[in-house]
Amino acid sequence: MTGKHAWDPDQVRAWIADDPDPSTADELSALLGAATQGDDAARRDLVDRFGGLLQFGTAGLRGPLGGGPNRMNRAVVIRAAAGLGAYLRARLTDETPTVVIGYDARHRSADFAHDSAAVLTAAGLQVLLLPRSLPTPVLAFAVRHLGADAGIMVTASHNPAADNGYKVYLGGRAVTGPGQGAQIVPPMDTDIAAMIAAVESVASVPRAEDGWTVLGEDVVDAYVAAVSALAPPDDEAHARAGALRIVLTPMHGVGAATATRVLAEAGFTDVAVVPEQAEPDPDFPTVAFPNPEEPGALDLALALARARDADLVVALDPDADRCSVAVVDPHVGGWRQLHGDEVGALLGADAAGHATQGTLASSIVSSRLLSRIAAAAGLGFASTLTGFKWISRTEGLVFGYEEALGYCVAPALVRDKDGISASVRVATLAATLKAQGRGLADELDQIARRHGLYLTGQVAARFDDPGKIAAVIDRLRTAAPTVLAGSPVTTVTDLSVGVDGLLPTDGFRLFTAADDRVVVRPSGTEPKVKCYLEVVVPLEPDASDETVAAARQAARARLDALASDLRTALDLPEA
Repeated sequence: MTGKHAWDPDQVRAWIADDPDPSTADELSALLGAATQGDDAARRDLVDRFGGLLQFGTAGLRGPLGGGPNRMNRAVVIRAAAGLGAYLRARLTDETPTVVIGYDARHRSADFAHDSAAVLTAAGLQVLLLPRSLPTPVLAFAVRHLGADAGIMVTASHNPAADNGYKVYLGGRAVTGPGQGAQIVPPMDTDIAAMIAAVESVASVPRAEDGWTVLGEDVVDAYVAAVSALAPPDDEAHARAGALRIVLTPMHGVGAATATRVLAEAGFTDVAVVPEQAEPDPDFPTVAFPNPEEPGALDLALALARARDADLVVALDPDADRCSVAVVDPHVGGWRQLHGDEVGALLGADAAGHATQGTLASSIVSSRLLSRIAAAAGLGFASTLTGFKWISRTEGLVFGYEEALGYCVAPALVRDKDGISASVRVATLAATLKAQGRGLADELDQIARRHGLYLTGQVAARFDDPGKIAAVIDRLRTAAPTVLAGSPVTTVTDLSVGVDGLLPTDGFRLFTAADDRVVVRPSGTEPKVKCYLEVVVPLEPDASDETVAAARQAARARLDALASDLRTALDLPEA
């Protein structure tokens, strides 16, 4: 279809006739009726819904719930499952592929999981379904733990309530090496997409009524045992853990039960869950966006932390693969949410202190500090494309992270980001520091003394028109800023040509003479342009607390100037 209001009524009618779900079929029928009567909004809606088939991106399939090929619905999921089954059959010609399926508590997640099980069982695959709605890390763990050839997780992670999604992992015999059990990467995604596109209709896809295996709680027990073991098992460590007062929010998602159980078995018995956000609720009633990065998302947790005089706030996103941390920071005189790069530095330094070999890894938009930590510890370092499907494929990975609150602290267990295992390691570090009369903010100062003060931030702009996102990127190609935060821009690198041995990706990287860095890229999961900012202020190893505080103030002022200049240069609206 072409043109602003172009749409094909026959295509819509054919999709409605093939839709297995009466609710979405009726929704489309109502839109079609309105559009044929000249309703301009209905026509635009149909153009968007039928503008293409949802494609595997940074996080697999993800989009708004609703009828049509460009939405998340049963018809799209059935086609996706059929395509994945055909792909696995072609990849494992002499074997019966095994697929494990998990799902969260979002609207339609259980339906999509059962549709996938029905399709794959009918296709002759062995299908293992997790026993109930569970965190994404449990599914990622199950893929490796059970030796499955593939894993499907039905979730939209931290997206708004109107969305759902579909993550695909490959492992077992389908993928070997460091990517075993990780999310799909090219050309796997395009190969699977081709198989999906080859599905003639939903009606042509066989679906079994039974025959798959619903797993018992033993797979959850195995995850809990493995992750809780990341904390030291000795009595002294458990005493330290028991003295740490934690506030936890699962952000209306599925993380509370598993996370509190893991923390308890690791010795953290003083854990209070934010009551208003404790139970799974697909409408996420207390937050505008169920993303710990969003302003206000931690308000309830911080209020409870103040009331309980807590030591640590841990916030999980709805599928519990991301983890945010807040602490009392003497620099600000109260509670402060740590940036993802700060938690990455804390966990990276902790991992480096326990490793004698291996590699630390982070994405190209994350702070350069981790590379300094790795070098000082005699470990390797890898910078990867954005997304844990890339980070988790690092050879010899010891620890990996990306600034968007994703941390892989136990790659042997979960080849993906895992907010629950990250919370165990953060809490263990916080408990150790508390026993020394220190906190995580103090440890960040120590890291700054050892490696320099790295301060990062982000400028984000949301667009309703995807064409405007492309226009921002094109502006960098044709008229990149020449000065940022008072320092000349020395390097402008187009990431779409491939740099540093990485595959091409849409975006630009800029450096200034002051060693400030900016990476600008379209979001892979939201209609946003994201600008990742970093400034570096050198520090002496014996710098006083006052000197560190002054350096932080200077770095903040420079970061603010960098953000202001960039927003002006790129004509970015507020996010």
